[in-house]
Amino acid sequence: MSNANYSWFLLISITFIISSCTVERFINDDELFLKEAIVKSSDTKITKPYNLQDYIIQSPNSKWFGFKVPLQIYCISGTDTTKKTNKFFQKLGEDPVIYDSLKAQRTISDITQMLWNEGYMHAKVNEEKNIKGKKLLLTYKVDPGKRFWIKSVKRFSADDNIAQLICNSDTNQSLLKQGMPFNINYLNEERSRITTMLRNQGFYKFNKDNIRFIADTIKGSNMVDLTMSVSLHQENGRTEPVNHPVYRIGNINYFIDTQGITDTTALHKLVCNDKTIYYPNTLKFRPSLLTSNTLFSKGKLFNEDEQKKTYHYFTRLDAIASSNIKLQENDNNILDCNILLSRAQSQSISFDIEGTNSAGDLGVAASTSYRHKNIFHGSETFTLKVRGAYEAITGLEGYDGHNYIEFGSEMNLGFPGFLLPYINKEFGAIHSATSEIAIQYNMQKRPEFNRRVFTAAWRYRWNSLNTKATHRFDLLEVNYVYMPWMSKTFKEQYLDSLGKTNAILKYNYENQLITKLGYTYSYNSLGSHVTSTYGKNAYTIKFNIETSGNLLNTISNLIDSSDRNANGQHTFCDIAYAQYAKGDFDIAKSIRIDKNNSVALHTSLGIACPYGNSMILPFEKRYFAGGANSVRGWSVRSLGPGKYNGADKGINFINQSGDIKLDMSIEYRAFLFWKFNGALFIDGGNIWTIRDYKDQPGGVFRFNEFYKQIAFAYGIGLRMNLDFFIIRFDAGMKAINPAYTGKRHYPIAHPNFNRDFSLHFAIGLPF
Repeated sequence: MSNANYSWFLLISITFIISSCTVERFINDDELFLKEAIVKSSDTKITKPYNLQDYIIQSPNSKWFGFKVPLQIYCISGTDTTKKTNKFFQKLGEDPVIYDSLKAQRTISDITQMLWNEGYMHAKVNEEKNIKGKKLLLTYKVDPGKRFWIKSVKRFSADDNIAQLICNSDTNQSLLKQGMPFNINYLNEERSRITTMLRNQGFYKFNKDNIRFIADTIKGSNMVDLTMSVSLHQENGRTEPVNHPVYRIGNINYFIDTQGITDTTALHKLVCNDKTIYYPNTLKFRPSLLTSNTLFSKGKLFNEDEQKKTYHYFTRLDAIASSNIKLQENDNNILDCNILLSRAQSQSISFDIEGTNSAGDLGVAASTSYRHKNIFHGSETFTLKVRGAYEAITGLEGYDGHNYIEFGSEMNLGFPGFLLPYINKEFGAIHSATSEIAIQYNMQKRPEFNRRVFTAAWRYRWNSLNTKATHRFDLLEVNYVYMPWMSKTFKEQYLDSLGKTNAILKYNYENQLITKLGYTYSYNSLGSHVTSTYGKNAYTIKFNIETSGNLLNTISNLIDSSDRNANGQHTFCDIAYAQYAKGDFDIAKSIRIDKNNSVALHTSLGIACPYGNSMILPFEKRYFAGGANSVRGWSVRSLGPGKYNGADKGINFINQSGDIKLDMSIEYRAFLFWKFNGALFIDGGNIWTIRDYKDQPGGVFRFNEFYKQIAFAYGIGLRMNLDFFIIRFDAGMKAINPAYTGKRHYPIAHPNFNRDFSLHFAIGLPF
């Protein structure tokens, strides 16, 4: 029997064995096995929008990709629980779910309450049982009835000041409009909105319990007349009702590391901009850091949003370990603002050691980092990192050495806010902005060559006001690569070999200068603070654009520089600088099916074009395909460009790169058990070159051919969700391989495991 026939026979046999297992032998005579529980409605338009299926409290046994595999594993065991084999399968699997009538009644109550809140005031929910033997198919039949709508909205307040605010200018901002569905959730949101609006205008003691709604339904109609009333203020609910008092901010005091000390006479004191700073010994912060992150001002009306934002501004500062804002009421409706701050530990040192494995070559790396969170007393973060690595290289012939040594250092200096003229500090605080200066140096010594890399960068990061979008602007990034020495053997074999010279390879082993200007925009529909959209209805968008060499090229043209190399390129300090433009667009969407299943879609497109002073992109800026985050039927950097099929395996890592990239994926994700999730995926994509390079035949992008060169793969994945990160294994198989023609072009119909399979291990989701 062939391997393929044997695999099919084994799969059919396993399926037959599992399907033959019966669950009824584990169910007592007075019990019912809950085979399925579904929600059906006479109005199909409300089932999915309101996720009625999620309100089912007792769910049937879990499914893996549509099959109750854990239950079937349980059913392989026997009823004799004294046998170790039976115990093993029962522990490994999932025991049958027994119908619970109390949970069914709670489900009915929850669905009814939810529909009532949505305006279906006459909704009815009943359970329908379909029993076959000991198996129960439970259906919750929903009859929502007619939905109620708002006919009119009236507002009333006995407090004239509040009446003027809520009955006039605020009506345009109201969430409640004539003709919209009657919805209890909207009423609660309107109460919260009005409460926030009033508390932002000095009504410090106003709360949403002061707002009541009266819904008057019209007999024989599904229309509702709404009346909103605002009660007067009562201190603790017992005093005589009076108008709501309006409060203003009084003294603003900072208490730095006072550890609960309230006697200000025992503390040092500093007054800055009508604000007083108290501290025990030495003030470790510049006063401007405190005042610029405080939105309160003496004499202004109390504003709750300013209080929340001020608290947020202090918590985002690395130098602050904890913060608290206490408001103290004085006479004449004055609120003194006391801001209590505790410093974080300023300095720290960390050490790391790791083992490395590069294509079978073993090595070791060690690093040490020093960090200061308040180096200039303005919550500036200074980080210094030093790293060293050693690797024993095997398989090299004709070289003097067989060791790889690397030494690197990195310095980062981060500032809260924008380091830009004409931008005030409050603007930077509002947008949680940071400015960063980074310098890196890396020295590599290999048997083939020595390389020095120097990088310097100046960049800004900030958030949008709705906290869903983040921005990054690289004002300047300079990357200088210096090749002080190269082995004669390496040059002869790869760079200067007669008839074998590779322009792309040669370019990337020359001295290089890259001056980058770039901008990156990222959007998360759930908010930038959400690190994962796994299993949720959400989408993310990322856009990036960068250019290099334009400033140097402009200067060269203005001064009519004659500094050119043998290839006719302008040079700066005898180095031909790179000139290119690059843009990337990435969008991913997660669609929730139910609490255990979801579908994720992903598309990314990248285009990079060398021009002017460059004919070829620097290798670090080129695209590659294949790997754990690309078309997973291929190993990393082994796909493309186009239909290119590399013959020289020694330099394919260079040749299998391009200027254009397309990635597409669809992934079905399902919860399995404990912290394990599974996935089925289909990937498509490839890379192409903009120019027709002789070393990459078949790799150039052409509109009438590129769609024929899109590679496809399929596979299965296993994820272990440890909350703070996800460990991922993906097994992919090639489906369509653009590098070949004939049968090898369609490996999905003619699979070869050794040729078409690729296993990937990664941390985090692919998108």
